[in-house]
Amino acid sequence: MTSEHFPVKDPEEFLEPRSLSAALAKGMRCKCPSCGETKLFTSGLKVQDKCDVCHEEFHHHRADDLPAYLNIFIVGHIMVALTIVVMDMKIFGLWQLVALSTVATVSVAFLLMRPLKGMVVAAQWALRMHGFGGNDD
Repeated sequence: MTSEHFPVKDPEEFLEPRSLSAALAKGMRCKCPSCGETKLFTSGLKVQDKCDVCHEEFHHHRADDLPAYLNIFIVGHIMVALTIVVMDMKIFGLWQLVALSTVATVSVAFLLMRPLKGMVVAAQWALRMHGFGGNDD
């Protein structure tokens, strides 16, 4: 018999769907996007090799520079707008505003980095990118 009698099915058809929004919410909390039970990071921005509870492997994630670009984009838009509004209100002097906005910008960027990287890894998991679908890209 030839393959036209037995059409080969796409392996993606047999995989259960993964909710992108649920995975992003878990990633934003820096939890495993699969089970949501364990921490996604071991230390700093280092992603665990695999989940301790559900044993989902994360070693093949490829977040690369996307979290940093997202961080710059988000923090830049928020802090520039906020600084312009505060400058227009004339509450602070120029050097006070420079010092305050610098500290605030660095702090917000630092606090957003882990959740953004968690969301990027979770999105890759939910969309079965870069080895999360069982095949290497």
